[in-house]
Amino acid sequence: MSEAILGRTLPLTEEDSRALCRDSLLLGGLEVSAVRLDGATLVTRAAVHLAPGSDACVCIGAFDGLHRGHRRLLAHAVADARELSLPCVAVTFSPDPSDLLEGETPLSRLLEVRDRARGLLLLGADAVLVLDFGEELEHTSQEAFLRRMLPRLVRPRSVRVGTNFRFGDGGRGDLDSLRELGKREGIAVHGEELLQEDGKTVSATQIRALLRDGQLERANALLARPHFVRGTVAHGRGEGTSFGFPTANVQVPSVTCLPSDGVYAGYVVADRTAYPSAINVGAPPTFSGPRQSFLEANLLGFSGDLYGREVSVVFARWLRASRPFPSTEELERAVLSNVDWVRTQVGQHGVEVGE
Repeated sequence: MSEAILGRTLPLTEEDSRALCRDSLLLGGLEVSAVRLDGATLVTRAAVHLAPGSDACVCIGAFDGLHRGHRRLLAHAVADARELSLPCVAVTFSPDPSDLLEGETPLSRLLEVRDRARGLLLLGADAVLVLDFGEELEHTSQEAFLRRMLPRLVRPRSVRVGTNFRFGDGGRGDLDSLRELGKREGIAVHGEELLQEDGKTVSATQIRALLRDGQLERANALLARPHFVRGTVAHGRGEGTSFGFPTANVQVPSVTCLPSDGVYAGYVVADRTAYPSAINVGAPPTFSGPRQSFLEANLLGFSGDLYGREVSVVFARWLRASRPFPSTEELERAVLSNVDWVRTQVGQHGVEVGE
């Protein structure tokens, strides 16, 4: 087990914790505004005024996770925009096209659309255009999209996409056809080579697989931030509270990409404060009962009532695999050991993270 979390040496300082949580949650102190357009939502930095049909440099993608490959694509799109003195607009979709075309898949979503939009702005985009993905857009050809649909919202002077780009009715449009179309329309089309790491393409699919396989540190490295999930605190089994720590049972949507069953060190973020936490994913095998998705966190430095409130859970470090214990006493010793690791290496007090 490494002695650092994303380059921050253990034990963490309060500033380390603050920075890790702000990176994880994609917080940056930006003021943003959102306006509904025809078939889309336009989210902009507060100081950016973008009229429908304005010229812009565009990048297109699902951007789930905002991993290092997405960040490189966006950085190059921002550079295109600065060179032409135009705004950079990131175009994405809601719901994710794969959810509509293939059905929602459990444990598949790394980021909600609101987090993707905020993160894209934080990482340099001037605006994010979230297109409503439904049957109309699904059956729109690539040519109709680029020549008629998109220019009603923003007129692309350049378009940057990944080399695996597919779009249009039945996914028939690809990078080559987009380039040919761009030539006819006077739009510069750039294909971004997919980022490779250790011989593998950095992708949301790879990161989901790593999380499901318990390789949190590797997934976080590809995300360039700690993975987090969002959920609502509900009444749980009640065993954790008996160990002497405030316990939050967090219910998350079934599509949220939880890491594999096990115990993790991280944070529960509520009301702009991040509380160091020992986090258990998966119903503890020591307790009998029906198997279901389960996330429970023992919070340090917290007092109060979180029931019914939305919280974010940040996964910073894998601690141990989930396993049965022969007695409640041995389980309690393991829980106390996990909490003690969090206290000594992560912190024991809440840290203000803002926003």
